[in-house]
Amino acid sequence: MTTQRSAVTARWMFLATILTGSFLLFLIQPMIARMALPRLGGAPAVWNSAMLVYQALLLAGYAYAHYLGRFTGRQQAAIHLVLFAVAALWLPIGLADILPPADAAPALWVPWLLALSIGPIFFAVAAQAPLMQRWYSLASGGRDPYALYAASNLGSFGGLIAYPLLVEPNMPVVAQSWLWTGGYVVLALLVAGCALILPRGATAAVVQAPVSEKPNVRCWLHWIVLAAVPSGLMLSTTTHLTTDIVAMPLLWVIPLGLYLLSFSVAFATNRAVPDAIIRLAPLAILLLGGLALGGSQDRPLLGAFMGLLLLFVVAVALHGEMYRLRPAPDRLTGFYLAMSVGGVIGGLFAALLAVVFDWTYEHPLLIFAAGLLVPQTYLIAKLRGFWADGQRARIRTLAVALAVMLIALASISKLPLLPESPEMLAFGLIALIGILCLGRRAPYAVALAGVLLVFGGYREIALSLKGDARVRSYFGVYTIRDFPAEGVRILAHGTTFHGVQVTIPGQETQPTSYYFTGSGIGEAMTSLEPIYGRAARVGVVGLGAGTLACYAKPGQSWTFYEIDPAVVKIARDPARFSFMSRCLPDAPIRIGDARLTLDAAAPASLDLLALDAFSSDSVPMHLLTREAFATYGAALQRRGLLMVHISNRFLDLEPVVVAAAADGGWTGAVLEYHNSGKAQKDALLRASSLWVALSRDPVVIADLGRRTPGWRPLAGRPGFQPWTDDFSSILPLVKAWEPATQKAP
Repeated sequence: MTTQRSAVTARWMFLATILTGSFLLFLIQPMIARMALPRLGGAPAVWNSAMLVYQALLLAGYAYAHYLGRFTGRQQAAIHLVLFAVAALWLPIGLADILPPADAAPALWVPWLLALSIGPIFFAVAAQAPLMQRWYSLASGGRDPYALYAASNLGSFGGLIAYPLLVEPNMPVVAQSWLWTGGYVVLALLVAGCALILPRGATAAVVQAPVSEKPNVRCWLHWIVLAAVPSGLMLSTTTHLTTDIVAMPLLWVIPLGLYLLSFSVAFATNRAVPDAIIRLAPLAILLLGGLALGGSQDRPLLGAFMGLLLLFVVAVALHGEMYRLRPAPDRLTGFYLAMSVGGVIGGLFAALLAVVFDWTYEHPLLIFAAGLLVPQTYLIAKLRGFWADGQRARIRTLAVALAVMLIALASISKLPLLPESPEMLAFGLIALIGILCLGRRAPYAVALAGVLLVFGGYREIALSLKGDARVRSYFGVYTIRDFPAEGVRILAHGTTFHGVQVTIPGQETQPTSYYFTGSGIGEAMTSLEPIYGRAARVGVVGLGAGTLACYAKPGQSWTFYEIDPAVVKIARDPARFSFMSRCLPDAPIRIGDARLTLDAAAPASLDLLALDAFSSDSVPMHLLTREAFATYGAALQRRGLLMVHISNRFLDLEPVVVAAAADGGWTGAVLEYHNSGKAQKDALLRASSLWVALSRDPVVIADLGRRTPGWRPLAGRPGFQPWTDDFSSILPLVKAWEPATQKAP
């Protein structure tokens, strides 16, 4: 009875240690990314770079746990506790106090900064899952420890969800750091408790030696590939979500949370749920893959939901296949090491190597790879017989390929024999063929390639073949589209347009979109000379296509602040957009994050500052904090005017600006323009927008209101606290989804 009670106690001790370690490991991920926002900006690529660092450190931790296998259990415990003590020198957690060099490449600088900031701590905690499972196997006399891995991922999932829902909304960053530090101390004590349970002496040495068959190279490679695809798909899904909606920890953690949850499902002892998902995975990839790739500007939330569902199904299916191929417990750390290698490879592909593409081609490529890797099961028994004969199966595969090719060509060519929506019909026909091919990998792969091509894929390939229609940088994908019939050219980032130029001769310098003369910024620009004179000094944060440059008048001084050099090249190239070349060809452009570049500006050097920095559809969070508004105030003269663009489909940002204004002594007003017309071109030229005007001189706001009707007082929320670099939460600001205000004709 005593032995049994000791075994139960040991199991609960190891379970608590694994859960605590995993919880802390995945609590620190969004926490340190949130701390990095004021310094690194809110681009989705920042989170992907952070994820790459986490995966690399996780690999290092797993490699360390694997290496410790050559020592006895007690020796492992001694080494690991020393590591914990050394890593504690990096507490409390926070960003290293270093700034990037002027010529630093963000793709390299961001991982380097994060590795310096939390590398040793993350490395020490990352080894918990495999190491504690091995120790449990030693302490329990060789019991199967894989169920503890499912518990580990539940702890990881809990840490991720706790951050946006509980920690971030209720605690400033400094308190978050000390909370995590306390958790680290608890974890160290739990590890020490597990170390005391380990067997001593010769018994430990005997148990430690692996006795099962060593996996061959092919098996290792299979594990790595099965781990790489879900890892890469998780990051490519994150890019889609945070580009099309808003870069914030809540959306960062959803794909990662589902990815982690997939391990708990895939490694569960009860196989009913994972086996059902694995069986349905080929069908889900076939249907959701094409739809998620095609997307819709009008329904980004629906596309996001389908992408997340697809990610979860793929991750469960491929991780479930890994579980089926798992080795004996004495080879456990090698198995997890291969899994971690695959995670890093997938992360490298999605976060760094994919930048060689001019579009997010990594996403459909990973979906296709998932289709090739998931186990194939015949949907109905009769299909097994249909594909059983080798010679006939090959002929039927060729017939499938021919049918898919003809349907795809008919759809792409928009032949008159197809209805008004050829894509949907072609998608349905090819998907039906693919369903009949379930269980047979080659024809299924052909059908999957067909649906990816006809439902959005061919349009992206056609744009890439143009050569100059699209640019991809660390900060996003920028697409230029011409619509000759309407006489407009559009610059898009994600689902949001960042510039619209009329291409009709004589109208090229007409301000359009969010910047037309009836918008808030348009009215402020036309009032600039009467308020500040002919030599007004103007700063613009966020260049876009350069539309605002065409409000400039002789004698004025203009400066633009833009984080992405790729956008500068687009705006300065008259073959793409001619706002800058026609209106302000020699205007200085300061490249870098707006807060850092404005900090370097001379005090009181601007009369008007327009804040129009967007990461797709939303202003980056770190540009709306108390510290950010202090920076803007320092750059503006005492009577200066700050114009803040807060148009957003998902968040009501007015309370944030109102709270910051009240905190900083600003007076403000709002001009909201709503285009209710149905004409597509009119919606492009005069887009719905929401601009806030702020000044520390109430006379300036009153003067602006007298000159332009339609300005209303700021509408805040009682008790809403201003955002700071130390504390902010978007949960209270989420609003009902509104359709896109701009659509392609």
